[in-house]
Amino acid sequence: MLSCPMPAGGSTAGAPCCRLAASHQPTRRTSRYPSDVTDAQWAELDPLLPDPACLAGQGGRWEKHCRRVIVDAILYVVDNGIKWRALPADFSPWPTVYERFAAWEKVGATQRLLDELRDRVRLVGDRVAAPSAVIMDSQSVRAAETVGRATRGYDAGKKIPGRKRHIVVDTTGLLLAVLVTPASTQDRVAARSLLRRMRDAAGRRASSVWADGGYTGPLLDWARATLGLVVEIVRRPDLPYFTVLPRRWVVERTLAWITGHRRCVRDYERLRHHHEAMVRWSMIRITSRRLTQPQ
Repeated sequence: MLSCPMPAGGSTAGAPCCRLAASHQPTRRTSRYPSDVTDAQWAELDPLLPDPACLAGQGGRWEKHCRRVIVDAILYVVDNGIKWRALPADFSPWPTVYERFAAWEKVGATQRLLDELRDRVRLVGDRVAAPSAVIMDSQSVRAAETVGRATRGYDAGKKIPGRKRHIVVDTTGLLLAVLVTPASTQDRVAARSLLRRMRDAAGRRASSVWADGGYTGPLLDWARATLGLVVEIVRRPDLPYFTVLPRRWVVERTLAWITGHRRCVRDYERLRHHHEAMVRWSMIRITSRRLTQPQ
């Protein structure tokens, strides 16, 4: 029987590396990086990854490299912020890892993976899988020279040239949807596409949205008439000192979680949807850890 990557301090000889283990050569590597998934995490992730085209009757060949090594390599890039070409030699070749990353994003696999993990975490916490209330916010990040001029802008309020990521989270801080736009895009404009994505991810149970003062104006009436959502603005009190804002602190904490992954500190991606994928993978890591290591 084929073997999986060896965790630190022990061997897993004889244990299957993934459900497609019969299609590739035996893989042995020591789990030495903090970003590597644990056995419990992999047990949740492996069944949720899409089948290769050959299993769906669409032709093609079997995957040559272990999927667990591929996922570990993607998370290594997300967590450490390195270039694809700088992947350590104990992972699969970087073109293979990048191609799998791009292919899974193209078919929407990362969003489905995140949705399933989030639903499981909510169910374990005695909640309904689909949230009834959500919080949205945005964050401007500087763009590297690899980001084209057509997809970048300038946030005059934050004085940041680059892109802006807009997110919606549930009341526990787990990601529902992400949208990347030029930094010059106003929050209330991007919110329409963002809330539609949230509907696709969370269903129609959500009825309340909390947001900051950047989402005022026609958006409130549009959300109520088009999506049946009540957008409640949580305004900052006029106080001379810092105070935690109700509800808004949840989404701001999630933005801090995302920024804790170095690939997301700046936007290095040529394609906007690849930066969205980086954000999703950072939250897939966080959500799977919460699912397998409940506090």
